Amino acid sequence: MEILFSKSRSLNYLLQSSRTCWHHYRNKSAAIFFIPRRFESIKAGEQLDVYNYKEDYHDGHDEHQTLNFPGGKVPITSQMKFISESSEKRLPCYRVLDDDGYLIPGTIFEQVSKGLALNMYSTMVTLQTMDTIFYEAQRQGRLSFYLTSTGEEAINIASAAALTPDDIVLPQYREPGVLLWRGFTLQEFADQLFGNKADYGKGRQMPIHYGSNKLNYFTVSSPLTTQLPQAAGVAYSLKMDKKEACVVVYFGDGSTSEGDFHAGLNFAAVMEAPVIFLCRNNGWAISTPVTEQFRSDGIAIKGQAYGIRSIRVDGNDALAVYSATRAARQMAIKERRPILVEAMTYRVSHHSTSDDSTKYRCVKEIEQWKTAKSPITRFRKWIQRNGWWADQNETGLRKNSRKQIVEAIQAAEKVEKPPLTDLFSDVYDKMPSNLQEQERFIRDTIKRYPKEYPFDVPQ
Repeated sequence: MEILFSKSRSLNYLLQSSRTCWHHYRNKSAAIFFIPRRFESIKAGEQLDVYNYKEDYHDGHDEHQTLNFPGGKVPITSQMKFISESSEKRLPCYRVLDDDGYLIPGTIFEQVSKGLALNMYSTMVTLQTMDTIFYEAQRQGRLSFYLTSTGEEAINIASAAALTPDDIVLPQYREPGVLLWRGFTLQEFADQLFGNKADYGKGRQMPIHYGSNKLNYFTVSSPLTTQLPQAAGVAYSLKMDKKEACVVVYFGDGSTSEGDFHAGLNFAAVMEAPVIFLCRNNGWAISTPVTEQFRSDGIAIKGQAYGIRSIRVDGNDALAVYSATRAARQMAIKERRPILVEAMTYRVSHHSTSDDSTKYRCVKEIEQWKTAKSPITRFRKWIQRNGWWADQNETGLRKNSRKQIVEAIQAAEKVEKPPLTDLFSDVYDKMPSNLQEQERFIRDTIKRYPKEYPFDVPQ
C-alpha cells in the first residue's frame, strides 16, 4: 500500500544488502554479522547517492566526475549552490475522512471491519469519558494530578488497533488509550491513580505513570524524550532476536526540541532498527507553540535528514492513523527499518491539571477543535453512514462507561495504601546501609509527628 511515504533509501538496495550479508555471515556472531552489513550499505549508498543527485541537481556538474568520500561518492559541480533552508511546498498530510466523516474520493486506506470499527469507536468514547471523570476527581481533591488526551483519542486508539500484542510500546504520558486498547482495565487505571496497594508501582510513581509488563507497555516516566533512544535499543534487540514485532514510541512536538530525539532517530537509522517514531504534533509544548519551537516544516521532514522514511498524517482521522500505522508497521518489520510518523492534531485540553491553557491561547480556537474538528465525532459520522451505529447505541455506551469508571474510583479509594516498607524495597537484593538509615529516620519522624502523616498508610 502506498500512502505518501517519502523514501530515504531504495528498497532494492536494502534487500540486496541484507541478502549479501546474510549469505556470508549467517554462521557468525551478531557483532560480526553487523559490521560487514554497514560496509555493504556504504558501498551500495555510493551508487544511490549519485543516482539521486542526477535527478535533483543538474546545474553545472559533470555526471562522470565524482569524489570518493567516506560514506559514498559525491558528484562534482562548478556551481556554488546552497541547499534551501525550506521547500516552497509543505509536506502533504495523508487523510481518509473529511471533517464531516465522508470518505475522500480516490483515497487509499486499510479497510476495517464492522467489529473493529465499533471497537475502536467505543474505546475512544471510553477514553474520553475516563479523562473527563478522572479530571473532575482531581479537581475535587481526590487525585493529586491528572493529564488528559482530549482531542487526541484517534491517535491513541487507531494506532493501537494497527499493532499486535507482541509489539512493544514506549509511551510518553498522553497515551493511556493505547493501554486501554490492549486490555488494561478501568480498575487498574484507578488503582494507579490513587496509588493504592493494588497499584503495580506500589504507590511510588506519580499518577498517570501507567505501565504493564503483561501488555508490553513500558512504564511512563516524566523526563522528556528519554524513551526515544531506549526505543531504538529495544527495537534493535527485537531485530537481533529475529522477532516478528516492532517498537512504537510516542512523543509530542516539544520532545523534538530535545537532544534525545535526534540521538534516538540517528541511532535507529544507523542500526536499521524496526521502530515507529510516532509524534503527536498537537501544536503546543505546554505553553510554547510550534512556531517558536522549530523553523522546519513540522516533524516528518526531519526524518529525511536521518535517512528515515516518513509520513505526515491527519491525527484526527482514525482511518488515516490506522492505515498509516499498519503500513509503517509492515515496513518496519519486513524491511527492518525505522519509520517516522507525524500525526497532526490539536491538544484540546490543558497540558495537565497544573496548567491553564486559556492564559496563552484563544478560547474560541480551543472550542473549534473540541467540537467541529473532534476525531470522535468524525469517526462516529462515518460508522453511522455505514449503518453500524445509532443514537441509542451512543446513549447506552456513554452511560455504561461512566458507570464503570465511577465504580472503579469508588473501589480504588477503599483499598489501603502500600506499606511504608515498599518505599525501600525492589531496588536492591539486599537493602544497603544508607536506605536502612533512611527508613529508620522516617519511622522515627512519624512517631514524633503522627498527625503530619497519612493515617491509612500501613507502618
